[in-house]
Amino acid sequence: MQPKSIFDDLCTALRDQAPSYNTVVRWSKLCRDGREEVEDEPRPDRPVTETTSDNIENARHLIDNDPYLTIDETQVEAGLSHGATQRIVFDHLKLKKITARWIPNQLTDSQRAERVRICQENLAKFKHGTWRLCDVVTASGETPPTVVRRSHFASKTLFCIFLKTTDPVLIHHVERGQTIDHDYYINNCLQPLVNEIKKQRPSSGTHAIKIHHDNARPHAHKDVSTYLESQGIMKMLQPPNSPNLAPCDFWLFDLIKENLTNQRSSVSLHRAVTKVMFSINDDSEQLDDELRNNLKVYRTA
Repeated sequence: MQPKSIFDDLCTALRDQAPSYNTVVRWSKLCRDGREEVEDEPRPDRPVTETTSDNIENARHLIDNDPYLTIDETQVEAGLSHGATQRIVFDHLKLKKITARWIPNQLTDSQRAERVRICQENLAKFKHGTWRLCDVVTASGETPPTVVRRSHFASKTLFCIFLKTTDPVLIHHVERGQTIDHDYYINNCLQPLVNEIKKQRPSSGTHAIKIHHDNARPHAHKDVSTYLESQGIMKMLQPPNSPNLAPCDFWLFDLIKENLTNQRSSVSLHRAVTKVMFSINDDSEQLDDELRNNLKVYRTA
């Protein structure tokens, strides 16, 4: 029986709790190689005695000094095993990573200058009235706003969110296992986005609308640019080599997570995320202020 068939059967029976396709492929190979035991093989890991009070305090000190340390970096700094580091961080320090912000560490002088130039140029257009903030559609890219896991094998739930200062425009749920390339982005995100904009603005349509998203490959593809131009939508410049300036990383994902509870399925999670997003609309002035503050951050980035 082929791994794909096994995976499809597991997804039908277990739904969100089914193991990943890569795991099924690995299991299938082990079975073909003659493996019959289901228990894990013994591993030469370091003993649990690494989780001592001194090591816990050392890890706490490292993370207090640099909250952006990854597990791997903390492991190296503390001289512990990966498993011991995870136990200390999650079980003893009770820490979790809400939003990862990628900071460019090795920009050249010309890259830094270009980054500042683009940010100042965008901000000036709003200050001088050339652009209106309410005409900007901010896209969250493909970063998932939340991950709900009920078991070791539960999959991530991924959303693409598009919003303006006045209200959310589109919340798209990406099906499990789906790869987001430029064709998927156009057909499943941008086309529904354009239709929703025209529905919300029947008299003006996409006139003066601008989209602000990061430079991920699906966003930067020439076919995406061509489609947006054909619909009269302008792409705001996003500084190159600056993934930490992705608009929604500043505040949106944290806000969504703070207002979410555990959900039983991806469908209920979609409903919950939608509810949170539309509740933001109840305080559109705060949303407007958040987006303006983000633009000001760009100026000194």
